[in-house]
Amino acid sequence: MAKQEWKPGNMLYPLPAVLVTCTDGKGNENVFTVAWAGTVCTNPPMVSISVRPERFSHGMIMETKEFVINLTTEDMAFAVDFCGVRSGRDVDKFEICKLTRTKASRVSPPLLEESPVCIECRVKEVQKLGSHDLFLAEVVAVHAEEAYMDESNRFSLMQAHPLAYSHGGYYGLGKQLGTFGYSVKKPSKGKTKRKKKQ
Repeated sequence: MAKQEWKPGNMLYPLPAVLVTCTDGKGNENVFTVAWAGTVCTNPPMVSISVRPERFSHGMIMETKEFVINLTTEDMAFAVDFCGVRSGRDVDKFEICKLTRTKASRVSPPLLEESPVCIECRVKEVQKLGSHDLFLAEVVAVHAEEAYMDESNRFSLMQAHPLAYSHGGYYGLGKQLGTFGYSVKKPSKGKTKRKKKQ
């Protein structure tokens, strides 16, 4: 196969398409879409989001140093797109997208009832990188929807049909192809491979 060389750009896809909720601490709340979000540390648990300084929510996060990352599903695709292209300065995105706010346990921004997982975050550091500011935040609480717990009481995000973003498009995730470490996992004792019939 032949590859073309392009100018430097952000081509790390797919990405989670999340809805971030925030508040200015004075009664004003907003929800906006972030595709540039990621995990940065296990202990302490930390995440990051990148936000343009001119965005309405940027000032809110700078004010309170808190936000909530709300994971999204295929059913939330319209809301995810709308909250990324319309500003909270002009419209109430919660009302238009019929997103239900519920109280968080550790931070002031609300959780989204429609989200399968809500991650409460407190900003520890802000790095000004250029077009975007990077908010490094510690995870202070996680809320998982009970409807997606399996019979072993393990959370199954795939049952929620999570949404992903790739180069301008929204996508559902496909079937599971394996689990972490499956490539080196040894067969269970007592199990033998069946011989194929000739």
